Amino acid sequence: MKKMIFEGSGVAVVTPMFENGSVNFDLLGKLIEFQISNGTDAIISCGTTGDSSTLNHEEHCRVLAYTIQKVAHRVPVIAGAGSNDTAYAVELSKEAKSYGADALLSVTPYYNKTSQAGLVKHFTTIADKVDLPLILYNVPSRTGCNIKPETYLELSKHPNIVATKEANGDISSVAKTKSLCGDELAIYSGNDDQTLPFLSLGGSGIISVFANICPKEMHDICAKFFAGDLAGCRELFLNYLELMNSLFSDVNPIPVKEALCMMGYDVGPCRLPLIGMSESGKKTLQEVLRKYKLIA
Repeated sequence: MKKMIFEGSGVAVVTPMFENGSVNFDLLGKLIEFQISNGTDAIISCGTTGDSSTLNHEEHCRVLAYTIQKVAHRVPVIAGAGSNDTAYAVELSKEAKSYGADALLSVTPYYNKTSQAGLVKHFTTIADKVDLPLILYNVPSRTGCNIKPETYLELSKHPNIVATKEANGDISSVAKTKSLCGDELAIYSGNDDQTLPFLSLGGSGIISVFANICPKEMHDICAKFFAGDLAGCRELFLNYLELMNSLFSDVNPIPVKEALCMMGYDVGPCRLPLIGMSESGKKTLQEVLRKYKLIA
């Protein structure tokens, strides 16, 4: 059995920005402290929710380095270091390791995509060249590229490929992947609204958007499950399902950044091509946040 990076709730933390689009590092530090003080089990930096697709190389590296330094080994830091260019993914992964990252998150190639054999070659190349635990990230709705269970089995044979963040929305494929890979591949849900089903199939937790606004609640959902309190886990999960879904009422991370702003964390806008929510969308989100007593 491979060493687990974390069990429970890992937050795909947002990257706060000023109105001019530059990174707000002071606020990033406050968000990290908010997460750790509320029980978050891992910090995932520069993922989709962290606006990674519009950070340039220098910004990406500065955010990773700052986050790793700020966390200071209190919880694992998983560095988003994927690319559709294998050589660049290796370069970014090496930089993340040099800063002290505990693990890497590597998305499937997007736009150019690849075959299943190409996925094996892509990820094993990264894992061969960078001696850090590697979490694969499968999100075909964004990339147009899906990792099949049989491909996971082949990838799980590599000692550095330890887990996947699975966001293909297909619970049946998750069950098959777990059946094939067993303890050789930890599985984290990539969708908040599927956390409980993933846990029930032997998942190790969640890499969460929802945890940005409710870190303790998402930690507790996982903790109750692992403690054997299945009824308590289910009750808490179902109670927060509406709020989880509200954070996907527009393209991620637009709603979660809007929610944080409403809660008093001025994380600023996303960069183009993402734009702010419509006024009606904001009003609906505000009503949900008020229902859960996150805003007055």
